[in-house]
Amino acid sequence: MSSSKDGYHHGDLARALEDAAMQLLERMPAADISLREVARAANVSHNAPYHHFADRLGLLKAIAERSMADLLAQVRAAASGAKTPRELLIDGGSAYIRFAVEHPHAFDAVYDPTVCVPGSPTATMAPLIDGLEAVLAEAAVTAGLDRPGDVVSLWGLIHGLGTLAAAGHFTLDDALAAHASTVDRLLD
Repeated sequence: MSSSKDGYHHGDLARALEDAAMQLLERMPAADISLREVARAANVSHNAPYHHFADRLGLLKAIAERSMADLLAQVRAAASGAKTPRELLIDGGSAYIRFAVEHPHAFDAVYDPTVCVPGSPTATMAPLIDGLEAVLAEAAVTAGLDRPGDVVSLWGLIHGLGTLAAAGHFTLDDALAAHASTVDRLLD
């Protein structure tokens, strides 16, 4: 334990470590976050994280799962307020794009294939992925985009726009406008 007077003393250590990791994730990529750095940020001994995470990959999986839960919550919240199929597509997609731009390190953690192995998500990640796919599928089907590849195309569109805008290739406003314009063309 830390010898500091305001150090962590009791409670939910796993949650405190994850919270510290998520705060670090706002400032730096997941690849740069170490267990030692998380311990320092949580004000605990450098060995404390090993009580909850077998290794750094375990921590990164927890970060990715929490980030995906946040992404899904934002997309669901935006979609729940939609009154038309067009709004459902635009609002849900816009929330996804906005998350990618406003939380680029969290977004990258979600889609890091060394952390969330495609086809082999963790037991916690799998229902989150299914939830996101369900929101996108509902938006697509409601809008009449019901071919098998429509959901994949929709996801690819919003993911690509979010990734490119987060990397600075164009602004968030440009990405949102491009998304809305493409949805309008798809629905014509």
